[in-house]
Amino acid sequence: MSTETTPSTSPRSASRRSGRRSRRRTRTLIAMGVVVAIVGAVAITVMVTLPDNLSIGRLSQKSNVYATANDGSPVLLASFYDQNRVEVASAAISPFVKDAATSGEDPGFYAHGGVDIWGSVTGLVSTLVTGTARGGSSITQQYVKNVLVQKCETLADQAKRTACYDAATETSASRKLTEMSLAIGLEKRYSKADILRQYLNITGFGGSIYGIESAANYYFNTTAAALTLPQAASLVAIVNNPVKFQLDKPDSETNGAANGYAANKDRRDYILDEMLAHEKISKADRDAAVAAPVEPAITEPSTGCQTAGGSAYFCDLVVQTLRDDPAFGKTAAERAANFRLGGYKVFTTLDLDLQATAEATLAENVPKTFDGWDVGGVISSVAVGTGRVLAMAQNKDYSQDPAATGANFTAVNYNTDLNRGGSNGFQPGSTYKVFTLAEWLKAGNTLGDTVNSRERSDWGEFQDSCNGPQDYGYSFAPGNDSSNDNDSYYSALESTVGSINTGYIGMAKELDLCNIRKTAEAFGIHRADGNPLEQGASSVLGTNEIAPLTMAAAYAGIANNGVTCTPVVIDKIVGPDGTEIAAPKSACTASVAPEIAAGMTYAMQRVLTGGTATASYRATSPRVPMIGKTGTTDDNLDTWMSGASTKVATVVGVVNVSGEGEDQRETYFDNGQAATARHRMWPDMMSVANEKFGGDAFTLPPRSMTR
Repeated sequence: MSTETTPSTSPRSASRRSGRRSRRRTRTLIAMGVVVAIVGAVAITVMVTLPDNLSIGRLSQKSNVYATANDGSPVLLASFYDQNRVEVASAAISPFVKDAATSGEDPGFYAHGGVDIWGSVTGLVSTLVTGTARGGSSITQQYVKNVLVQKCETLADQAKRTACYDAATETSASRKLTEMSLAIGLEKRYSKADILRQYLNITGFGGSIYGIESAANYYFNTTAAALTLPQAASLVAIVNNPVKFQLDKPDSETNGAANGYAANKDRRDYILDEMLAHEKISKADRDAAVAAPVEPAITEPSTGCQTAGGSAYFCDLVVQTLRDDPAFGKTAAERAANFRLGGYKVFTTLDLDLQATAEATLAENVPKTFDGWDVGGVISSVAVGTGRVLAMAQNKDYSQDPAATGANFTAVNYNTDLNRGGSNGFQPGSTYKVFTLAEWLKAGNTLGDTVNSRERSDWGEFQDSCNGPQDYGYSFAPGNDSSNDNDSYYSALESTVGSINTGYIGMAKELDLCNIRKTAEAFGIHRADGNPLEQGASSVLGTNEIAPLTMAAAYAGIANNGVTCTPVVIDKIVGPDGTEIAAPKSACTASVAPEIAAGMTYAMQRVLTGGTATASYRATSPRVPMIGKTGTTDDNLDTWMSGASTKVATVVGVVNVSGEGEDQRETYFDNGQAATARHRMWPDMMSVANEKFGGDAFTLPPRSMTR
């Protein structure tokens, strides 16, 4: 017979287990005693004055960017957020939500002074004994923890944010006691209604969804005010454990659509039982709600410029402006923090009619991709006299996703400067000649004055008051676009109407290259890459790389009697508290005297009615007085049509994005020759602009200027 005893009957083993249980009971009783004493001390000594860093204040919310419809109503382009939250007032939250939260999370909410003593004692004892954080926090305590975490989110420095978050969420008795102390202080300053409202606005509902309004939008495609009883209970269930109970994982084995979102339903039904037990609902309401299936209607929120469709590149420029402009914060760190916190309503300058036309005409006339050619199509329209950007589009699909590698995708905005999310710019070709025309007239010459326009292999010396006389020798011998443009002398007017290269080089020889550059700069012209404008003789023909938006603003300046206004994309910014914040302003400066501008517009009208832009003029309807200029770069790689009425300036172009590509006169898209796409798109844009905004006659120049 064996004398071996089993562990369960060994006196020595039983004695050891009894000792361990006794020691555990002793530690627990000591811990409970300590906790009760500390809690009592906290409740007695907490000051009425709450630390400022715990005041109920601004929460991280999403910011919305809008266009404005013709009837004045806002049209959402895109939303941005680190946390998808829309803060709402107490009246905009269903009573079902409030009752579900208090019944399920904190039944004693309306009776205690901020701390559920016994729940907190249980949680603290568990933390002290096991080292693992446990529940027991009141709604007020949960709110305190969430506020402290949110304060971390406002820090611009990533390392500081991480350290702050670790401190606010560490598993320790000291943090729990601090949380309890602050909760008591919070209840001395704020009403229960305020605390509950902000708790429901701040709490997380899984992923990037924060606050009851965004949760209602996302999970049930409704508002916080319109939530039904079972919906409200389902959302409050998520708060308890967002990973376990959230409703946007239909394939989950434990909480998916196939099993009726079982985990969420169990927690939801528990909350409904608690609501019944605390007399918040009737038994009939409880039974009907329990019988209702969990049926989420996931509605993905708009986030980022990619949701703005064809307006995405304009949207991107708006975002760049908010992040870069001092009007949105004095420092880069402050602007970044403002953008993360959100809650702004940004009303933009975009005109939806012109924008829709820009998107449609680009889609019709310029393909997103083309074999053997990195093709780009661009359109920018600017309001004359204000600098307001009315339309901006290009022929690519906007994406910031590195995985979007197709030739149809890009995050680069071809219409803007490099430091505003754009490219290095494009050569504008002969559309740049108008700045030499301006300098020609400023120097006292007339439109009728002629110059030696004969093609030659050596143009000799050009005057340059900045760098000294320049002699390019045989390295500079431009020709003309047409073999018919080879007369020996052309007037400034003829050279403009026919876009004669040698006529303009002849004009430049009688001028100062430095002054031509300065006149271009007076119209806001600058290189897209941020480098100084080149001012050699070839620059007269448009060899500097310029952003299309810059050219559109300059042409608007010509149409505005020589007063150029810098482009702006934002009309109004409304802050999270409803107050208006000053939007970036357009700066309007006199580029040339009004009579010089009048001489320019006189010649540029003739370009449309009898020159290189007649194709655009004939296709525009209705017609108002308009100015224009065409541009074609070497080997017909880029083609442009730029012009304006007295109300709207528009630049359109078909370009080679990578700098090398096809001869546009030998290339055909589905809708026609690539080189003539500009004469289909510009009339489309200006027809809508003329119909909507009209146009006045341009000021006539002095007769002495046109003789």
